[in-house]
Amino acid sequence: MNAPRQLAPFACIFLLFANLNCTTPPDLPPPNILWITAEDMSPVLGYLGDTYAVTPNLDELAGESIIYSHAFATAPVCSPSRAALINGMMASVQGAHQMRSDYPLPEGWDGFPALLRDAGYYTTNNVKTDYNSGRADTIIAASWNENSATADWRGRAEEQPFFAVFNHMVSHQSRSMVWPYETFQAEVQSALTPEQIHDPAAAPVPPYYPDTPLVRQTIARFYDCVTVMDKQVGEVLARLEADGLMDDTIIFFYSDHGSGLPRHKRALLDSGMHVPLLVRFPEKYQHLAPLDAGATTDRLVNFADFGPTVLSLTGVAVPPYMQGVPFLGPAAGPLHRYVFGHRDRIDEAIDMSRSVRDQRYHYVRHYMPHLSYNQQTAWPDQGAIRHVFYAEAAKGAMTPAQTHFAGPTKPIEELYDSFEDPQHLNNLAADPAFAEIKTRLQEALNEHLVDNYDLGFIPEIEMALQAGGSAPYDWARSGAYDVEVHMNAAAHVGTDNFTAFDQALNSTLPGVRYWGAVGYTAASSLSRDAVGTLRKALSDTSPIVRIEAATALLKHRQPAGALETLTNLLMDDNEMVILYAARAIEIAGENARAAIDDMQVLNDKYEGITTDPGLFIGFATSGFLSRVKG
Repeated sequence: MNAPRQLAPFACIFLLFANLNCTTPPDLPPPNILWITAEDMSPVLGYLGDTYAVTPNLDELAGESIIYSHAFATAPVCSPSRAALINGMMASVQGAHQMRSDYPLPEGWDGFPALLRDAGYYTTNNVKTDYNSGRADTIIAASWNENSATADWRGRAEEQPFFAVFNHMVSHQSRSMVWPYETFQAEVQSALTPEQIHDPAAAPVPPYYPDTPLVRQTIARFYDCVTVMDKQVGEVLARLEADGLMDDTIIFFYSDHGSGLPRHKRALLDSGMHVPLLVRFPEKYQHLAPLDAGATTDRLVNFADFGPTVLSLTGVAVPPYMQGVPFLGPAAGPLHRYVFGHRDRIDEAIDMSRSVRDQRYHYVRHYMPHLSYNQQTAWPDQGAIRHVFYAEAAKGAMTPAQTHFAGPTKPIEELYDSFEDPQHLNNLAADPAFAEIKTRLQEALNEHLVDNYDLGFIPEIEMALQAGGSAPYDWARSGAYDVEVHMNAAAHVGTDNFTAFDQALNSTLPGVRYWGAVGYTAASSLSRDAVGTLRKALSDTSPIVRIEAATALLKHRQPAGALETLTNLLMDDNEMVILYAARAIEIAGENARAAIDDMQVLNDKYEGITTDPGLFIGFATSGFLSRVKG
């Protein structure tokens, strides 16, 4: 087993100021580490002051733990978040930023638990993986001694330290809003006593939701899921106690992103990114704790930090490729001034936004502002609450807070004071009084995107084609990817800067040409010259440029050649090309009515397919057909 890392003198000074003890008793065994993860859950817990929540087990755990008030996911959806957790870096750096993708990773990226396993730890995962890369199977095999629905620490050798993960699905979006209500009652609510079931009449309805009986019922349902999750956490802790391991184990509790309800999951706001985090240190490992039990810290941490932190606590060296900074243990690094987030394609819904958050302010830059926060998308659209928003939007009956989520577009920029406005209702991006703060956050975000070769600025079809089977991470650093050039082209989307769009469409780089076409899609109107430019782009060598040029023409009701281009691409050999073409037709809706037969053929072909991207192709075809055919 690896010995604890030796600290340089400056590190000891830092740890002393952090209220840590630099000296670890030489006869102390390495700690066990237990991760308890909840799916799709914002910080709606009793210990955080939520009076509607019923979470006695987590409230008790919080009294024994350090409470992190500023913990954030790196993406508002599960797969990219889990890619960040397992590899210690944001998914947008790895090329794992699109939801459910399988692009290669560099050799040796086997997940941080593999390093613990090599150091002698018994590692188990119960049971979700979803690591979002072509290396997922290798990571699972290397990282876990056991990966199953029954995995826990009990299979280890005597005195062997363990790292165990429990993933609780009961608060997942499927349970909280997608399943039929009767299924939820039978599968989830039945685990509660009558006293534990939440009264919809008392549900805390946020201003961005219409206050209807269905909305109240759904919020109450979500809180019921959280209470069942709390009971399950209590069961894991009771098992640990019964096995006599509570005094030997450091316990983490957190959720994988915000709740599965609308404007939370998939949204690059605090409602989608802010997560609860507790870390409990038993007495023998108090020297590793920066604060006393029950204390709260506002240290900024994000998911890229979690794996390196576990390595630090267990004395295992953090690989240099990992982006995250340990926030506990001998290798604890400096405080973050900022944490960053990304939103990209989720299932069939294409989008791209980036965010930066400091202690107080949250800035979001939307590179596809013409797309709604509330894009039509098959999986969450199974939830009845989503259709409340569609109905209210159709009636024009929404308040400004509701329109922000359910309106047809997004602002290019958003800036929020999260102290004064924790629900992110008052966008300060255009307020001159906050111009200096916005500029500071913009500059920090841009520097982060460039320095880390953020791969979101090249469309994933082109990323895969140009990487040619190699890891996008390595390809981006080979000199083949100029992130600034792509980012500058994307920056004009949402304006009517036709000159910039034309320049982009004349680029030798297909990823830049793509952003020129996106700019025209988002434009308020098209000139005659712009129409001619886009029709020329229908013959571009890059399929994604052809798709976006057709999208722009259809949106602006200039269909000549556009729909034929898309229907031809529905027969492409590349399933990602098919997905993007099918989604373009779905978004075009009535403007693409003539594609009904082609989409029906494609829908029949992918009916019953449950693997990606075929599943998402089916989402796009069925969504189009249900709306256009009725």
